[in-house]
Amino acid sequence: MLAAGGGCGTSKEEEKPSSRASYAPAACPTPNVPGSPEANLGPEFTCGYLTVPENRTKPDGRTIRIAVARLKATSSQPQPDPIVWLAGGPGASATALAPLIAQVKPSLNADRDFIFVNQRGTLHTDPSLTCPEIDTFAHDAVSWVATDPATVRKNDEATKTCRTRLAKAGIDLSAYNSTENAADIADLRTALGIKEWNVYGVSYGTDLALQVARNHPQGIRSMVLASILPPQASVMEDPWPNAASGYQVLFDACAAQPACNSAYPNLRTEFMTTVQQLDQKPLTVNVPATENQPATTVVIDGYRLADLLVGTAINPGTFEDIPAIVHALAAGDGLPAAKAILGIAPSASEIGLVGYGLQFGVFCREHAASAFTNRQKAHAMAKAALPDFPDRVLSLLPQVPYLFSVCEIWDVGQADASVRSPVHSDIPTLLMVGSLDGVTPPRWAEMAARSLSKSQTLVFPGLGHRVIGASECARITMISFLNQPTGGYDTSCVANVTVPPFTIK
Repeated sequence: MLAAGGGCGTSKEEEKPSSRASYAPAACPTPNVPGSPEANLGPEFTCGYLTVPENRTKPDGRTIRIAVARLKATSSQPQPDPIVWLAGGPGASATALAPLIAQVKPSLNADRDFIFVNQRGTLHTDPSLTCPEIDTFAHDAVSWVATDPATVRKNDEATKTCRTRLAKAGIDLSAYNSTENAADIADLRTALGIKEWNVYGVSYGTDLALQVARNHPQGIRSMVLASILPPQASVMEDPWPNAASGYQVLFDACAAQPACNSAYPNLRTEFMTTVQQLDQKPLTVNVPATENQPATTVVIDGYRLADLLVGTAINPGTFEDIPAIVHALAAGDGLPAAKAILGIAPSASEIGLVGYGLQFGVFCREHAASAFTNRQKAHAMAKAALPDFPDRVLSLLPQVPYLFSVCEIWDVGQADASVRSPVHSDIPTLLMVGSLDGVTPPRWAEMAARSLSKSQTLVFPGLGHRVIGASECARITMISFLNQPTGGYDTSCVANVTVPPFTIK
């Protein structure tokens, strides 16, 4: 059983990779993201594969390969401690984001190399545990009532099909979890011969970063955690309470702007009432074709509206339209909401990109297992947070609506309870979160920080789930922190960040 406490990240102890762990250079994957040539990795990147055991408890078991891309620092004399980038999801591809990180200003890779790791089971890894069946369902589901039992059955069928296919390929689905994932990251550092590095995590990547700090603290110089999911938080019990706090921050932000408050003085009431009405009588909206989207029928029920306000946190620059969208929908005009729903739903070009094998391995073993929660407890917490919401709406989860039934199908057992315990560490850590993030809210950042003795938490007004990509101030602060993580770094620009004006229509 793993101890809850992590060590200091400045240990000079020399490590060797796990048995059978090795790294070999290779050509960068082409295409990097199928159908998106602009996402290809240019000459500033070098790539390779980390080979590790699939399941470290089985010494003679199979090995797997993990894709890695390294972005060179632009400086002719870069710092010796690179930054390893841990993407979220779980199941998202770090290399898919790599070209965007190379383009943001100020340049995050000015003085340090960036190392992007596609975690086990994700895009370009071998095996890649994607589920086109589930992506296709999610793409098509915008035309169905989310709470309809027939829709739930279609999701279950897609999940069963994917699980059966992966299991028949001999994949040990229970090995795609945070403990093995963290060991992969530690093995990568030693396999690359890096003495010290800085760990950056976003969303689930922050959970992973903290697991690395707990289990493999050697060689970690500092950590930057954005949109924090601490191990002790619950992705089954907390999502609706998180959504409720996100809703309220949004309503308060509108009320604080005279123009928004004047145009939408009853925003909270309109939202709650419309969720209830749409639960009883969903609205069907025909969205005309655009250059990038065919004509689509979108069905808006109470759940889909409630989830829209949560999912908006994922995409920068979309909060500004939410009050106008809610007001229009309350008046019977569902077209703006339908377009926004399509904006957060998987597109046809995104089918097959998410590593669901990792996502379900983490969520099902570490959050949904009976040792940690059950449907009744999760529903009770949801109802306490949103007593005016219909039970049908609260029976699903934001973002991952059918996760309880998915985990019953995925059937990968349960993790040791230590995986869910707080991480105690004195590694210098900067935590950054958006004030409007209803997915990983500020309270989760505060929860993580309580056991991180050398940490600081910064809340960025008006930002959602994406902080680094959406805020120049966040990037400036991150660079300053990395240059002097033990103290004295500059956070002054945060005081000048404000909630952008909401759209008035």
